[in-house]
Amino acid sequence: MDNSAATAATAAEPAPADGFLLPVPDDDGAPFWAYAARGELRVQACADCGALRFPPRPCCPHCQSFASEWRRMSGRGRIWSYVLPHPPLLPAYAALAPYNAIVVELAEAPRIRLAGNLVSAPDAALNSVPPERLRIGAAVKVTFHEMADGVTVPRWLLERP
Repeated sequence: MDNSAATAATAAEPAPADGFLLPVPDDDGAPFWAYAARGELRVQACADCGALRFPPRPCCPHCQSFASEWRRMSGRGRIWSYVLPHPPLLPAYAALAPYNAIVVELAEAPRIRLAGNLVSAPDAALNSVPPERLRIGAAVKVTFHEMADGVTVPRWLLERP
């Protein structure tokens, strides 16, 4: 691989912030991250047929329209799945083990599922909820956390702590 190909491959990988992985927004997903920075959970919808879709993409998989809009969600959902990563992916995560990674099914859009972490407060550590508190079906609500590099990510809080 020549240097230009190596540089292009590196540019597409998530950049670590203090050793943590950050999202790399593309053109289709950039509005999701812009809304998150404002404390809003929004999902892309087809402006023609109304179907919600996630992850964001240019064309509606239902009607093939290229028209889209971003709909505000309540931020409520249920834990659909979770994992306690062993071993942690990167050294920055090792100090926090055991921590969780969850998949949340949105209340008003059950086919839309978002990955994140269950935490005790917006800026709490990834290991702030004991593993025994995780339950499939547990009600959660979104919160937002600004990472070291100014990227805001959704996180999740238990509805009943």
